[in-house]
Amino acid sequence: MDRRTLLKIAATATAAASLMPRAALAQQVDPSARGPQTRPPFGFEDVVRRARDLGSLPYERPASAVADVLAKLDFDAYRDIRFRPDKALLAQSGGPFRMQLFHPGFLFRQPVTINVIREGVPTPVPFSAQMFDYGRTKLDKPLPVNTGFAGFRLHYPLNNPKVLDEVISFLGASYFRFLGRNQHYGLSARGLAINAGGEPEEFPVFREFWVENPEADAERATIYALLDSPSIAGAFQFHLYPSAQSVLDVTATLFPRTSIPKLGIAPLTSMFFSGENDRHLDTGYRPELHDSDGLLIHSGSGEWIWRPLRNPTRPSIAAFVEKNPRGFGLMQRDRHFSHYQDLDLHYQTRPSYWIEPRGDWGDGHVELIELPTGDETNDNIVAAWIPQQAPDRGQELTFGYRITALDRETEMHTGGKVLNTFVTVPKAHGSNEPVPAGARRYLVDFNGDDLPYYLGDPQLVQVDASLSAGQVTRAFVLPNPAIGGFRASIDIEVPEGQTGDVRAFLRAGDKALTETWIYPWSSQ
Repeated sequence: MDRRTLLKIAATATAAASLMPRAALAQQVDPSARGPQTRPPFGFEDVVRRARDLGSLPYERPASAVADVLAKLDFDAYRDIRFRPDKALLAQSGGPFRMQLFHPGFLFRQPVTINVIREGVPTPVPFSAQMFDYGRTKLDKPLPVNTGFAGFRLHYPLNNPKVLDEVISFLGASYFRFLGRNQHYGLSARGLAINAGGEPEEFPVFREFWVENPEADAERATIYALLDSPSIAGAFQFHLYPSAQSVLDVTATLFPRTSIPKLGIAPLTSMFFSGENDRHLDTGYRPELHDSDGLLIHSGSGEWIWRPLRNPTRPSIAAFVEKNPRGFGLMQRDRHFSHYQDLDLHYQTRPSYWIEPRGDWGDGHVELIELPTGDETNDNIVAAWIPQQAPDRGQELTFGYRITALDRETEMHTGGKVLNTFVTVPKAHGSNEPVPAGARRYLVDFNGDDLPYYLGDPQLVQVDASLSAGQVTRAFVLPNPAIGGFRASIDIEVPEGQTGDVRAFLRAGDKALTETWIYPWSSQ
């Protein structure tokens, strides 16, 4: 089952619960004291303590699982189980958020516990069949109260003050997605990635959630999560700020059970099947198919790097070595409907996720994994930060970062940006000479920032091109008034059996005018 199917499930198979009465448990009795004590409100430190205790013990797969009748549901039967909108949680305080719960079953066979925090006291949400409309799906007998849930989502008046729209969703392993205004779901984020792109990859899961009941005037939602896997346990705190470009502040405290050679921090997962730089003939009437079209990196040195995504013929892993990166993300830079022509999937309005680290992340690299895919139903792109120092067993780690759901990059940086990348062969017009196997021509369009100014005197602009293996045989730049910028033409040759990364940016004298474009090529 691919992620596209999971997304379809998440959009149709929803759940909710009636509001629990407010707990009258604010006053607790401390067993070690003689009289009543006021218990501190439940918060992130409580989840950290649970994660620390969990990580100190050998991993045990949770014993509870969904009933056989739920595990045997097929896609259509599971999709028919729908949330009853009038049962939404979090309405009691009059705040702007509502919570709906996903029913367990089908692929979601390991239930998670979901708690609501009211007046500082967490209360588990009990399962009730009354929360759901089962449609044509018939169950032989009532489900037990400990059936649990598959996940949850929050709704908020994101696009219209009078309409509650889905703004964030947690469903499956440690995956989550969130939206800004007028955006449609595309890529996903994850809590952690372990050995991504390797065999076998380990998928940590969120075992339990705590959702704070927002006050009437709340401008954010707060979510805590307990993560677990054979290699690690962790506590996560999410502060969600819905807006035109919604923001999610994430804090993660981790407790490895074992040494983890490849731990992915702030991982993002996306799909790239076809684009102008990597075309496939079986896309039908739709010219491009992708959730994201490039990896953007703001290096610790201040350089901005743009790496177009590909659908390679064999698995590819690229590492961008950094120290304290300022940011990275999988971006959907192409926002033109005419480039997609899909009325249902809205590729042009899918968000970009931009990661901004907090604190000292030290040495490591941004890793980009590209896997071959034969259609658009598979997530084949992963990007994450990989620390240089592998975490050891018993070591406590804390990472903080911000994710922004972007629909534009106008405020990302002031330099010119890559608009298009085209790949062809460097064959001269009218020439019958064979093209060397390792030769390629790249046409890279840059626009934005000060580039329209230089159209007045194009000779001032030069392309600075280099190749890690092989040689750049020709490079020049031409004005491109149609985009208010310039087109760089770069011819390269890579020796047989080798792989080279070509880098290029535009400059005027010693002044860099654009971000740095990077693209790999193999002559194998």
